Order: sequence, then structure tokens, then C-alpha cells
Amino acid sequence: MSVIDILTRVDAICQKYGRYDADKLHGSGVAGEDPFARLYASVDADLNECLEKAEAAKQEKNRATVVALNAEIRGTKAKLLEEYLPKLQWLALKKVKGLSKEELAIRGDLVTALPDSIQSIPDGTATSSKKTGLWGSSGSRAGTDGNFDNEYFKGTEESNQFRREYEMH
Repeated sequence: MSVIDILTRVDAICQKYGRYDADKLHGSGVAGEDPFARLYASVDADLNECLEKAEAAKQEKNRATVVALNAEIRGTKAKLLEEYLPKLQWLALKKVKGLSKEELAIRGDLVTALPDSIQSIPDGTATSSKKTGLWGSSGSRAGTDGNFDNEYFKGTEESNQFRREYEMH
């Protein structure tokens, strides 16, 4: 194993477990007295986690796992948009001792750009209907006249397992 391989593995492990770093948790990397900076760092960490899950869902072969990952991503996106974004907007307007007007303006710009970056994370939903604002097609297959055979709705072993796990919760 070469030094480059070792460094690559160490970097991957540090990125994966970086959110458990004690220095970051206690605020040495983030302004300890600034609630905006702490909350924005938390939102940024959640965004990065969502991006990692989206990448994992893209690489995953098991459809049930992909559906579960996409559901987690949608839940996190909803939480960020509904809970944290209003708090950040309020905190961005709040005056903080020691910050210049330019830094306050930058905070406003960060919060303004945040909804677009949250929405840009792929979560398994159809993006074409969101871009155009129109309803997508109904999904009927060509040549069937709306009558589907029983084989069309036949589940796979993976989908049946996912249904059983879902019904147990």
C-alpha cells in the first residue's frame, strides 16, 4: 500500500467522521458567541450530508435502499427549509457586535442563496415538472389503451421486502 493510498483513505475517514470532531462541536471552528455562524455551519453540514446521501443513492443498485435514502433527503430538505431557514433569515438581520456592514450584507446573501442550494439536491423526484411548472405525463405505456396487464404491477422480491419493512414501522 502506497503513501498516496493511505492518505486517500485517511482523508475519506476524516470527511466521513468530521462532524464528530470535538473542536467543531465546542465551537472553536465556528464563532462560539455568534448564533448565526453556529446555525449556518449546522445547515451547511446537513447540506453536505444530503449531497453524500444523494451520491450514494445514485450509486446504489437496491431500489428499496434508494427509496429510503431519497426519503431521508426529502425530510432533511423540508426541515432545512421550514425550520432553519426562517431562523437564519431572522439571525442574519440581527446586529452583532464587531461585524461590519459588509459582513452583515454577506450574511443576507448567504441566506438568500440557501433555498436554491437546498432545492438543487437531487431527491428522487421528477425534476422536469418542477422546471417547467407543468404536470408531467400520466405514465401510461404506449399501446396499452390504459389497460395494464397483471404483470405490470407485479412486485419484485426487493419491493415486497421493502413493503414488509415499511408496514412493520
